Amino acid sequence: MHIKHHPVLGEQLQKTITIYFNDLPYTAYEQQTVAAALMANGIKRLGSSRNLVQPRGLFCTKGRCCSCYATINGEDHVRTCQTMVEDGMKIYPNDEDPEVRGECCGD
Repeated sequence: MHIKHHPVLGEQLQKTITIYFNDLPYTAYEQQTVAAALMANGIKRLGSSRNLVQPRGLFCTKGRCCSCYATINGEDHVRTCQTMVEDGMKIYPNDEDPEVRGECCGD
């Protein structure tokens, strides 16, 4: 599912790193978005819609549609299509509304 040898850009995928989705390890490449890494590993469901509770996943890949939101390293509602992978990154599907108020916000 990766383009390893691009005819114009040449060799793009070089260094592999490990990311975790639902605490399971997956291989990704540096300079790859979270959405691309998850799709390459066969993960297409990134969460559930609020109202209809239907699966959500990658749609526009431009950061405009909010379908690819996930929880990354403890931060809710992060656009996976606009976020680059980092080694050891922890990713969880967005299955509920984010925690808006907490200890840090004067609750």
